[in-house]
Amino acid sequence: MTDAPVPPVAKIEPQRHEQLGRVRIDDYGWMKDDNWREVLRDPSAIKSDVKAHLQAENAYTQAMLASTQGLQDQMFSEMKGRIKEDDSSVPAPDGPWDYYVRYEAGAQHPVHARRPRGSSEDEQVLLDADAEAKGKPFFQVNGAEHSPDHSLYAYAVDEQGSEVCRIYVKDLATGRVLAAPVESSTGDFVFSPCSQWLFWIWRDEEGRPARLYRRPARGSDDALVYVEPDDGFFMGVGVTSSRAYIALGLGNQETSEARLIPASDPTLDPFVVEPRTEGLRYDVEHWGNRFVIRTNADGAIDFKLMFADEADPSRRTWRDFIPHQSGRFIVGLTAFKSHLARLERVDANNRIVITEAGTLAEHAIDFAEEAYALSLEGGYEYDTSTMRFVYQSPTTPRQWFDYDMATRQRTLRKTQEIPSGHDPAAYVTRRLYASASDGAQVPVTVLMRADTPLDGSAPLLLYGYGSYGMAMEPSFSIRNLSLVDRGWIWATAHVRGGSEKGWGWFQDGRRFNKIHTFTDFIACAEHLTAGGYGRAGNIVAYGGSAGGMLMGAVANLRPDLWAGIIGAVPFVDVLNTMSDTSLPLTPPEWPEWGNPLEDAAAYDYIAGYSPYDNVAALPYPAVLATGGLSDPRVTYWEPAKWAAKLRRETTSGAPILLKINMEAGHGGASGRFDFLKEIALDYAFAVWAADKGWSQA
Repeated sequence: MTDAPVPPVAKIEPQRHEQLGRVRIDDYGWMKDDNWREVLRDPSAIKSDVKAHLQAENAYTQAMLASTQGLQDQMFSEMKGRIKEDDSSVPAPDGPWDYYVRYEAGAQHPVHARRPRGSSEDEQVLLDADAEAKGKPFFQVNGAEHSPDHSLYAYAVDEQGSEVCRIYVKDLATGRVLAAPVESSTGDFVFSPCSQWLFWIWRDEEGRPARLYRRPARGSDDALVYVEPDDGFFMGVGVTSSRAYIALGLGNQETSEARLIPASDPTLDPFVVEPRTEGLRYDVEHWGNRFVIRTNADGAIDFKLMFADEADPSRRTWRDFIPHQSGRFIVGLTAFKSHLARLERVDANNRIVITEAGTLAEHAIDFAEEAYALSLEGGYEYDTSTMRFVYQSPTTPRQWFDYDMATRQRTLRKTQEIPSGHDPAAYVTRRLYASASDGAQVPVTVLMRADTPLDGSAPLLLYGYGSYGMAMEPSFSIRNLSLVDRGWIWATAHVRGGSEKGWGWFQDGRRFNKIHTFTDFIACAEHLTAGGYGRAGNIVAYGGSAGGMLMGAVANLRPDLWAGIIGAVPFVDVLNTMSDTSLPLTPPEWPEWGNPLEDAAAYDYIAGYSPYDNVAALPYPAVLATGGLSDPRVTYWEPAKWAAKLRRETTSGAPILLKINMEAGHGGASGRFDFLKEIALDYAFAVWAADKGWSQA
């Protein structure tokens, strides 16, 4: 029997922070590289002592999980076997062309292409991303778009995982990439409807979207269009569905503002639709001779739709169109010449509602499964009666439908193919409701094999997120089946902080209500065990990013419930991060978490749940924390510090593992197969933790 691997012991260098009369000591603050901005752009710039520590952690994790390598390989093979390797998207028509992406067998990245409309021949390759990625440890296309006149193709590339992009423009007549690409972009860009200009967003040294520029589509002379004065606001650029306006969206989680540039004169300064007012959120779509405003005005927590005059779209002309209905969250909308399509969510399920332009008569598209995901898929054409949507559920692979909004005829264009085979009847999807401590009914979506016993014997994986109003859709996953087919039950907890039950569901799980996110997750675990879907101590909890913060919190609150915790790129150092104004997301996220630099109540509340700050001498389960060295969202030192402190404090003897991808950022590996290897490691860890494989390591 070989000796068990010895975990790294991180050095302790106490850093004292005094803030609003409060003092905290951070023993592992040294893991934050003072030169972190350069590390984001060039991971090789990491300090030698930090690099050595992260490499030691990776080696320890690899040694501890060595016994699972066969399982990892098998799971990866299963996941890969569920992917049609030479797949292609349903073509999206635009004028004389059909645009699509396709994969070649074995390729990690897609080919972007087009062909004459309605034809299956004469393909023109716009971008071969797999060829461009060759020899690069990380390569990701964060955005790609053809010009409206079909003569140019622009694409934004991230080669570090830092989300700092370079935008290239290709002349489709010559096949040549134009000189002088855009540098230091967020990757967000749009062509003007006349195809003469490229609008793009610049990312500043703190990694924040700060300016909008315009350049000739075939040139490099950038003109400054707009500077955002509030470093807490995000920024995005696009065009309205009608292509009548270039739209600049600004805002944070509480407040927003829209600015428009008439497509008829793209060099004009953007005009404000309605000046930002704290607490007022709205976005704008152009439809016919008016604007449609989606807004929370007048107490419409779950949003309503209003009409506004095109000549004067300010709030004084806003008038109700679709009134507010509590619990019915209006997620978004897309305009067509003769119809308007809006996406609504009620009780964690979506539906699409179609409105006719002339009569304003409505009809809905929905499905009968207990839990499913339904989404609008954007197209290029405005003057069409055809709208495309995608339907899926945990048991049903994705289906792409073209829907004639006038005749209500739906045409199935594609069903996701599972080459290794998939029988939906072999699985069961259920929607359960857990009672939170305050009586709130928390939806839980369950996926399991039809023959899985409900006697508590099945291992249970409970997934959660619960932040920023992001809903965890009950979608189909080729990955989760590798656990479910091994007798596991996969459950997703739709906790407060998401928007599964409306924007009020989000508001009841943010800032001074954040504790609800954590207690909801625990309530879901207890409800599942009471129903025989698992048992305490045999559950693996899984979450990423802000969902990783959820993992850290429930590990501190109820370590007894879990066999293992997987915190993927976990936001666990909340108090330190929200107190560091140099970090990319700190000022924009104060509305979400509170500002502990200026608000003592916010400091105390965050300090009460911040996972890193609340690690204590507790019997923690086995933990796997993962991160990316060039991650600008959750910096690598958060999982590194958390793992070091957990390992020092835990009383259980269960291992604390850390794996940092030294060549990627927030989303992990960029290739479609390399990414699956990371998921296979997570899932193999889950099996290993539930089986207490670590006790034999």
